[in-house]
Amino acid sequence: VQLVESGGGLVQPGGSLRLSCEASGFTFSDYVMSWSRQAPGKERESVAYITSDGGTTNYRDSVKDRYAISRDNAKNTVYLQMNSRKQEDTAVYYCKGRGTWGKGTLVTVSS
Repeated sequence: VQLVESGGGLVQPGGSLRLSCEASGFTFSDYVMSWSRQAPGKERESVAYITSDGGTTNYRDSVKDRYAISRDNAKNTVYLQMNSRKQEDTAVYYCKGRGTWGKGTLVTVSS
């Protein structure tokens, strides 16, 4: 089982970024997928999840109107579209599926 995140980088406040997480080694379409993040000096926190068929999504309150999680089961990939970025969004972002974490991708929000 392997999850590989990509798409992180430096973005200005108010900007947008899309993260991707490509999965392998398991039947991707059978599992809920999620994104979490860990800011410097803080504990990891859940950001969003999406059900196996993509029909239901859920977000933490602080990102609810700015982030969108989606998935493409044909590509074994889950995405996190992040808009209207704030400095407090700076963190390492991790995807999770089938009980396995990816290694994360760093997103820095700074002017």
